[in-house]
Parts: sequence; structure tokens; C-alpha cells
Amino acid sequence: MSLQTNDSPEQDDYTFNDVSVVMGTYNEEAAIETVLTDIADVTDGAANVVCVDGSSDPTPELAREMGATVIEQEPQGYGVAVREAILTPDRPVVVTTDCDDTYPMEQLPEFLDTINDGYDVVSGDRLSRGADAMPDVNRLGNRAFALLASALAGERVRDTTTGMRAYRREVVEEIMWTENTGLSAELLMRPLMRDYRVHELPIDYRERAGTTTLDPFAGGAAIAKSILKVGLEEHL
Repeated sequence: MSLQTNDSPEQDDYTFNDVSVVMGTYNEEAAIETVLTDIADVTDGAANVVCVDGSSDPTPELAREMGATVIEQEPQGYGVAVREAILTPDRPVVVTTDCDDTYPMEQLPEFLDTINDGYDVVSGDRLSRGADAMPDVNRLGNRAFALLASALAGERVRDTTTGMRAYRREVVEEIMWTENTGLSAELLMRPLMRDYRVHELPIDYRERAGTTTLDPFAGGAAIAKSILKVGLEEHL
């Protein structure tokens, strides 16, 4: 998808010196070192990393040892942590990811290239490539969320709940984010429905390292509620 917005002044292309990679972390000892190593390797250490952490395991200590900025926070849910992570750094491009080694850090250059092509939001689309590593119930739920979001937005959406996206800083600063469990859907739908230029980029998706604490049914209900709420608010 791509939507036209106001033209912006010409500027030099962003590099990884202009990028912050941010994530919420919760007991990710099994994956944190792999994820941070992958980010450092792909960006030659140029991107800075921000983790908002509510762990009871050594995740924050490991992240600090590897050079990440760690903001410790009492566990309050996915959206609270990720919203804090997004708004903390001041670099002009913000990339969100999860800290469970499911997302392909090797595709970070493609995300940055697409931002440099003029898009405001680049959203990783896991489902177009099958997402075979995703549990069946999650995959079916995510396809249903995409259909619901598409109907509300009036624009085809393929993956509403992906955790890997790149944003121009002005997008995340200009919109008030309200959702918690459903924040990932909100982070796509509000920019899309406000005519920012949005592009969905197919990505690979791997089996997660460690265990998830999200109940797929309770979480799914919360996400569906968020999609409906955000879609109706944007129409109104």
C-alpha cells in the first residue's frame, strides 16, 4: 500500500547513524544477545538500541553489556513498554522490533531504503511469505485482524500486528497513541487513515526463542477491540 501525503523538502538519505532500534523486553534472556548482535552486525554498530524492560531475569543486564540503552519499567503491558521505547530516542528514524529473535534484522537495510524512498511508515508483512513458524491459531487470527483493519481503513492491510516497523520520527510524535495490547495495530492504522505514506514490506518470520506470556485468545480479543476502536475513532 502507499498513500500520498504532502511533499517534504529534499534531504540527504538517512543512514544507520540516523536510526534507533527500539523494543519492549520481558524475560528475553534466551534471545537478547542474538538480537542485539544481529542489529550491531547489520548496522555496523551505527544504530542505537533502546530497550524498555520489565524483566525479572538478567535481560536488562545483558542488554546494557551489549551497549543498549535500558529503561527499566514495572510490567504494564506490551503497548506501555513499546510506546515508551518509541518516544525515548531522538534520531529521525525509529524501527520497532520484538526481542524474541522472530524478526529478520538482516532486512533492516530494506526498511531504511524504503524510508529513503519517501515513505513515512514501513511495516513488516509476515503473512505474505506464509509465516510458517507462527502457531496456526495466531496466523488465522492475524489474517482476521488484517481483514477487519482493511474494512475499517478502506485500504488493503496484510499484517496488522507485526512488531517490525520503521517510522519517520515526526509520525510517532504527531499522533497520540492510546492502546496497550493492541498498540501494534494502532501504530499502523492511525498513520494509514491519516494519509501518511505507508508501505508493507514482506519479511521472513522465525520461530521464537523462549516462551510467550501472551494468551492468544484474551490477547486476540483485546487486539480486535483495539482495531474497532481505532478505526471508528479515525472515521469520526
